[in-house]
Amino acid sequence: MAIKIYKKTSAGRRNMSGLTFEEITKTKPEKSLTKGSKKMAGRNNQGKLTVRHQGGGHKQLYRVIDFKQTDKYNIPAKVVSIEYDPNRTCFIMLVNYADGEKRYHIAPSEIKVGTTILTKDKADIKIGNRMQLKNIPAAYAIHNVELIKGRGGQMVRSAGSKAYVMAVEGPFAQVQMPSGEVRLIDKNCYATIGEVSNLDHSKVKIGKAGRNRWLGKRPVVRGKAMNPNDHPHGGGEGNQPIGLPQPRTPWGVPALGLKTRKRKYSDRMIIKDRRLKK
Repeated sequence: MAIKIYKKTSAGRRNMSGLTFEEITKTKPEKSLTKGSKKMAGRNNQGKLTVRHQGGGHKQLYRVIDFKQTDKYNIPAKVVSIEYDPNRTCFIMLVNYADGEKRYHIAPSEIKVGTTILTKDKADIKIGNRMQLKNIPAAYAIHNVELIKGRGGQMVRSAGSKAYVMAVEGPFAQVQMPSGEVRLIDKNCYATIGEVSNLDHSKVKIGKAGRNRWLGKRPVVRGKAMNPNDHPHGGGEGNQPIGLPQPRTPWGVPALGLKTRKRKYSDRMIIKDRRLKK
């Protein structure tokens, strides 16, 4: 996938770039695998705003992705098309199973239309095949990794990401995540061979504020630019330091260094922390 640079016809176009979408083979989604999605960005199930700076954006159809694939055990499927999905950073692929059913999967990099893929405990080491971690050699990139068997892939699903099986000891496999973290996962969990498609996603330059609005990202205003009744950092004539021992959120809670994570159950599964530069 290549990056295209736009002509400098305006200030917004000067630093803008985009994808060429050379891998895309079909522009319209499969109608039976789509459904409408209601805009609830940044809001909880009560409709209250819980995450700021989200909202708006272009109207989108949700593509129903099969992250499990285990109910299609040992049934071969042929890749019909590679498609763009506005709801995620990677591309998706439409596959047609031997029993006639069609489904969407996350598309691995370098997969071609016409390729046959298979979900099995131990399948051939081929891009697109899905199998248990205990049967995947250490040198191969994987994605769409299960954390709990039967729940479906939850990790390593964004554009260009990949993980590796480092070792298998006892009931667990040691998996190195894209962040560098090494985590223990049940060796019977499934993962797909290959790295996720759209490797150049991180190289795209947005170029203008309006393009972020299309993506559903609203403006972010600095706290020190607000009034004192709107933010703890606000107030003062001109540009002033925050004047506090540490940065605060709009509600007065420490913004940096305050630990908010409460669930510690999964920490015992982490062998190497992603924050440790060793």
